Amino acid sequence: MVTDQWYDVNGVWTGSATILPDGQIVMLYTGSTNESVQVQNLAYPADPSDPLLIEWIKYPNNPVLVPPPGIDFKDFRDPTTAWLTPEGMWRFVIGSKLNKTGISLVYDTVDFKNFTLLDGLLHAVHGTGMWECVDFYPISKVGENGLDTSINGLGVKHVMKASLDDDRNDYYALGTYDPVSTTWVPDNPKMDVGIGLRYDYGIYYASKTFYDSNKKRRVLWSWIKETDSELSDIKKGWASVQGIPRTILFDHKTGSNLLQWPVEEVNKLRSNKTVFENLEVNGGAVVPLEIGLGSQLDITAEFEVDKKSLESVQESNEVYDCKNSMGAAGRGALGPFGLLILADEQLLEQTPIYFYIVKGSGGDLKTFFCADHSRSSEATDVDKEIYGSIVPVLRGEKLTVRILVDHSIVESFSQGGRTCITSRVYPTKAIYNNAKVFLFNNATEAKITASLNIWQMNTAQRHSHFTELMM
Repeated sequence: MVTDQWYDVNGVWTGSATILPDGQIVMLYTGSTNESVQVQNLAYPADPSDPLLIEWIKYPNNPVLVPPPGIDFKDFRDPTTAWLTPEGMWRFVIGSKLNKTGISLVYDTVDFKNFTLLDGLLHAVHGTGMWECVDFYPISKVGENGLDTSINGLGVKHVMKASLDDDRNDYYALGTYDPVSTTWVPDNPKMDVGIGLRYDYGIYYASKTFYDSNKKRRVLWSWIKETDSELSDIKKGWASVQGIPRTILFDHKTGSNLLQWPVEEVNKLRSNKTVFENLEVNGGAVVPLEIGLGSQLDITAEFEVDKKSLESVQESNEVYDCKNSMGAAGRGALGPFGLLILADEQLLEQTPIYFYIVKGSGGDLKTFFCADHSRSSEATDVDKEIYGSIVPVLRGEKLTVRILVDHSIVESFSQGGRTCITSRVYPTKAIYNNAKVFLFNNATEAKITASLNIWQMNTAQRHSHFTELMM
């Protein structure tokens, strides 16, 4: 859709589609008017039989919703997919804020042309600012499939997600939805939306999910922004990409978070597998992995820390976080260790993806999963931050990671997708045939053993080809 009407001339922004029981599809989307007022508009597919739904017809009586009293005209955007209520109404949420409190406004409709704003809010969190790209959907506590957006009942949790305009990160929380009171309550208020868990601890924003009824899965899409200069974007002629689609499931082992994993169709792009088994890496060592071209890869790796090392290290009482550390160059008793991706032969450029373990009182271990951009490029106008967070590791689990490398995008998934990091990097030397992969261990008191599978990845050449993969 293009910005060709007074009600969206300043922007066709985020929208969500809803499939009606008779198979019809409707979309509500946010438009920015000729006076920069955020309104909601209705659109239909021009050809419902088109599998790509490329052409859309805008409802002639748009806009169908304007900001309600008390809501600023620039704080009213991004409707969710609608779900059915027990009374047979369609219900959806729109993001907004009141002062510094992020809120979710709730609307009911029968025909997507006339709406009722419900009293109260689905949820709100003080201090989180504007909520945009809000998402709300059920997940199964007992099954391994995704759920249709209208499902509720026993064995079902609901995810509330918001993109915070203030810090440009995507936060989520698990909780319970009551369709009668039209409220959602987080399981853990200390891990509420905007103050707790994130989908991704890197360059990842403005995400939305949909339910794939064909494969019975919930699929997450996101936007990966640029972190170089605007001038560089103009020179290359494009900016920003979509991330690899991810499936979302409830983590039955922890019971407190989601698991995200690349959709299975990505595996069809794999070729030329290289296997490395039980590579022992002493502290301070860097080991090159001979795999050929390192610019398009799918890597799975398992790491074990030598048990004697774990037992011999006394509690460090170390305060650690990825962002404020020295990155992969820093040295602790039990980390960092992992992989150097998009590295040149001399290691002048490298993007380390790594684990860092801290041993606390009583022998408790806390594991961090990080991505270090500080040496990712010799360019001076690009992001050089260090990203990451804690990753839950249960007793008896090996440390695992899957890394998708695509020239300047690295998407990393630890412990089956409990903690994820998306990296947008701009190598100048570690490109094409000069992109290498290394295994490293920078711990001072720990030897590690690593086993890896590394595939070269083919390119999905066309939109139609990728659509075929997704069917």
